[in-house]
Amino acid sequence: MRNVICTTVLLVATTTAVPLATATTHESDQARFEVTTVASGLEHPWAIAFLPDGSQLVTERAGRLRIIRNGELEEEPVSGVPEVAARGQGGLLDILLHPDFDQNRLLFLSYAHASDEGMTTRVARAEMNDRALENLEVIFEAEPRSGTTRHFAGRMVIPGDGYLYVAVGDRGEMNRAQDFGDDAGAVHRITINGAIPEDNPFADRDGARDTLFTKGNRNIQGMTLHPQTGAIWSHEHGPRGGDEVNIIEAGSNYGWPEITYGINYDGTSITDQTQKDGMAQPLHYWDPSIAPSGMAFYTGEDFPEWQGDLFVGALKMQKLVRLELEGQEITGTEDLLSGLNKRIRAVSMGPDGKLWLLTDSGNGEVLRLTP
Repeated sequence: MRNVICTTVLLVATTTAVPLATATTHESDQARFEVTTVASGLEHPWAIAFLPDGSQLVTERAGRLRIIRNGELEEEPVSGVPEVAARGQGGLLDILLHPDFDQNRLLFLSYAHASDEGMTTRVARAEMNDRALENLEVIFEAEPRSGTTRHFAGRMVIPGDGYLYVAVGDRGEMNRAQDFGDDAGAVHRITINGAIPEDNPFADRDGARDTLFTKGNRNIQGMTLHPQTGAIWSHEHGPRGGDEVNIIEAGSNYGWPEITYGINYDGTSITDQTQKDGMAQPLHYWDPSIAPSGMAFYTGEDFPEWQGDLFVGALKMQKLVRLELEGQEITGTEDLLSGLNKRIRAVSMGPDGKLWLLTDSGNGEVLRLTP
């Protein structure tokens, strides 16, 4: 396995915002590629979305929504962003464009919100006109609130059924993930207007929250759609060990904390069970933890060897992981970009056919992989 930074090249940028872009060249088991810095100076960027005109929208956890246009990070953030609680792991989190954004201009933001009753995860829908969000409306709020400042989750997808799927973490209170009367530790399914689909899997269960689609999820930090099947793939943070890759299926219970391949941070046991009837097994897990964040299937043409592979960022281990697949079976892994020493927060396939990455730091970057 190779992960070598071979050379560093300075590329003259076409904008004044980033006068000099740095590209590093890397070799892996199957490809030689460059990583180019598209933008820097972002405060803990969390998610990226690609506008029809080729620009990019990037969320900063501090509560700003930024635009990168023609390779230049604009100084002024987008106006109209909701008030967020940037505490602990909270803040402005994911951004998702409606599939028909070029017609309806709708987008969705997930974020941490605080009140006198504590903090929670919210989702707001808004229309983007020029550099402003308008007609913003909160369409989902996880209940009950909590005093903790961690495990907000926040990743979102809209698959082919047109519904919005929202991940909510266990808020650092593990037993909430098995309480079906609690929104924590789950994936929720709503319409784009915030209504509840009639066929949600727990709608007829006494005492269950009617937006629930799954339960037993600790803290999902990556969600993406399989390019062929349309299935929702996810990964979530384990405790000390036990980070998981899963396929999100209606009515499934992913077991946290009744089953896990991890242990407590102090080394004590959470449970001695890794399997249990009625609880889903992960397709893959990491031990020790890599702290996965962001994920995307590679569907570009630059690297034929990577076609159909799943790419996952890692915060703790500061790398990009490539997972080889045969159907739903993960048959191989390769670590990339360990030499960058950067926490990878988001991984996305851009409309240009390139892999795009966000790095998590006070001087966060937008990176792009090219041959």
